[in-house]
Amino acid sequence: MNTATPLLLYLLNFSAVFSLETWMNLGLQGINILHNQQAYLLGALPLCTQLSGLSRGQTKLCYLYPDHIPYVGHGARLGISECQWQFRYRRWNCSTVGDSSVFGPVLNIASREAAFTHAISAAGVVHIVARACRDGQLSNCGCSRAFRPKLLHRDWIWGGCGDNIEYGYRFTEGFVDVRERENNFPPGSRKQGKKLMNLHNNEAGRRAVISKTRVTCKCHGISGSCSLITCWQQLASFREVGDHLKDKYDSATEVKINRRGKLQVKNPHFSVPTAEDLVHLEESPDYCVRNRTTGSLGTYGRECNRTAPGTNGCNLMCCGRGYNTHKAVLKERCGCKFYWCCYVKCKTCTKVVDLHTCK
Repeated sequence: MNTATPLLLYLLNFSAVFSLETWMNLGLQGINILHNQQAYLLGALPLCTQLSGLSRGQTKLCYLYPDHIPYVGHGARLGISECQWQFRYRRWNCSTVGDSSVFGPVLNIASREAAFTHAISAAGVVHIVARACRDGQLSNCGCSRAFRPKLLHRDWIWGGCGDNIEYGYRFTEGFVDVRERENNFPPGSRKQGKKLMNLHNNEAGRRAVISKTRVTCKCHGISGSCSLITCWQQLASFREVGDHLKDKYDSATEVKINRRGKLQVKNPHFSVPTAEDLVHLEESPDYCVRNRTTGSLGTYGRECNRTAPGTNGCNLMCCGRGYNTHKAVLKERCGCKFYWCCYVKCKTCTKVVDLHTCK
């Protein structure tokens, strides 16, 4: 049942105050699903008003779907973690800051980095909510009700308890997008362009989860005879979703806002992006030096690989400034042996290695 759509229409009557705060901050506020969920359900704590980063519409959703909010926080945390993994060898490494903006001034620039953060965060919420439905953790949903795939073998049973990606998609659309939709900006303005860009990238993140969903089957029968096969809908690992969105980041399309208040491709020779592609309005800073305005932390002191030709190589990571080399002593387990029964005994080995850090 589609509960997010009518609720979204209701929430659009509220106007939000534009701020640097973002709902992604739920991923950094330490919402403990196991310990705090009961407090949400009983209303023992007015947590919805205490959570920083929520817009008016999202606060309303918090009150209406209190058991969902810890999972939204878990999804945001999943997105942040994946962002940091995907960009661990880049000048911009998806670092978070100590306030409710999560990524700091980086999100003020309508760059491909902002595009990726919106997409991966939305994807994280879809992923977590869909799995929570399957596990019976949420009151408004259960197992997937997806239709049987047309190409599924006719003798195989479509059943089991699949991940409810449909509900995860709808709820995430309502929760994440309401922040953008409750803001009204002049047509053709930069703020309207950024709003449309964020909505587009939110959708690309949600679709990334759907595009990686697969059908999983299991055999049943005496002694593994596989006399009966049951199939269901299952999420891919979130790493696959992250890899997919990282590819979309690398091929993101630069767009602009026209006088009619629509996004269009800036370079007419480029293809029009699909709903699964990422878009951005502005070029990215180089992130080479610390800049509080752009949110760049710079690459001074970052570890690099002296021989690597890629983005983690010292030449690119250090922006041509050179690097320092120093010796470091590493300790690691070695010579491990298994003893019956049942433990492993290892030695500790030390070795001296060269570490390179950017000047």
